[in-house]
Amino acid sequence: MPAAEQPDTFSPARGRALALSWIAYATYYLGRKGFSVVKSSVGREFALGPGALAWIDTTYLIAYAAGQVPSGIGADRWGSRRLVAFGMCVSAVACVAFGMSSAVWAFALCFGLNGLAQSTGWPGTTKIVHAWTSTRDRGRVMGVWSTCYQIGGIVATALATFLLALWGWRAAFLVPAVCLALVALAVYTSVPERHAAAQARTAPAWAELRHVLRTPLLYSYGACYFCIKLIRYSFLFWLPFYLHTASGFDEITSGYLSTGFELGGALGCIAVGYRSDRSRRSRAAIAALALVGLAAAVFVYATVNTSSAVWHFLALAGIGALLFGPDSLLSGAAAQEAAGERAAATAVGVVNGIGSAGALLQGVVTVRVQEAVGWQGLLLVFVGVSLVASACLLPAMRSARPGAAPETY
Repeated sequence: MPAAEQPDTFSPARGRALALSWIAYATYYLGRKGFSVVKSSVGREFALGPGALAWIDTTYLIAYAAGQVPSGIGADRWGSRRLVAFGMCVSAVACVAFGMSSAVWAFALCFGLNGLAQSTGWPGTTKIVHAWTSTRDRGRVMGVWSTCYQIGGIVATALATFLLALWGWRAAFLVPAVCLALVALAVYTSVPERHAAAQARTAPAWAELRHVLRTPLLYSYGACYFCIKLIRYSFLFWLPFYLHTASGFDEITSGYLSTGFELGGALGCIAVGYRSDRSRRSRAAIAALALVGLAAAVFVYATVNTSSAVWHFLALAGIGALLFGPDSLLSGAAAQEAAGERAAATAVGVVNGIGSAGALLQGVVTVRVQEAVGWQGLLLVFVGVSLVASACLLPAMRSARPGAAPETY
């Protein structure tokens, strides 16, 4: 029977699929976080200024956004196991090439290839989760499972820092490449797939994409996710810098305090996912309420002036919880259910692709707004963006219903 109709029972195959997909997406982060850690070292060694380093980042983000929809289609048509294993292997090759390069054009080319390979991760792994969950438990399972990208990010940053100190910046790419290849092998050989693969392969090539593009709810989710990723990546890329330059903490303390954002995010994913399964409201309504809470939390953080490290850590944890919760819900369970079983990964790719455009713009928005109105003004702009994100979900709040039968086509 279709995955959406399965009882919420545990089986060894289900446990293996969920565990390996969690490990896989966390491992993807080993291949994408290294450059942010070693950026200063690379810049010093090759005399690269902020503009050149930002260009390398931009190639990654453009390729990552461009690869989302094709990756979603690939997961729906050819299977998540193959797509994820392939993407991780290509990411490993790109990391090795980056670690052996010594020119800015080579860095940009390798990081762009890595971005394209990394785009297979979210559509592919969430498709695995979708296949092994039902509408009754998908929110809470996806909530717990989505901790992979907070914990993966923290571990990836710590590992890259350790390798940089021990063996230099090149090791921060070469060692993760080995990890990516090993996990790719485990995924390919051990993840049991459980979806209508044969039906997907015999369907017309663009059937899933046409269906997704005719699903109005996904445009609502995508617009909201654009706002969410704009805020999320601004915090991820600039928090340590903000804490150091604006709040007066030293660089080491700033780095540690910034982890509160992702740690709180892990708890928020679990709480919001669980609530979306238990509530009679739609998943979009739960996400919208969390985003209103995010606006309030960011406003408090912007207006309370204190040098307490504990306050900053707890406030950032609260912001992370209220941001990552709707983030994981909209880009996972809500998007999958809006498009149905056969196009679940394509829907995720479309929503994440639109959201990635927000991530791409975060650098320009953060720098320009901060220069114009200061850090407090930037945070207050994020209050407004959070409310806009919540408003984007109004059509979905009226239309979506938890547990609704997926549309057929």
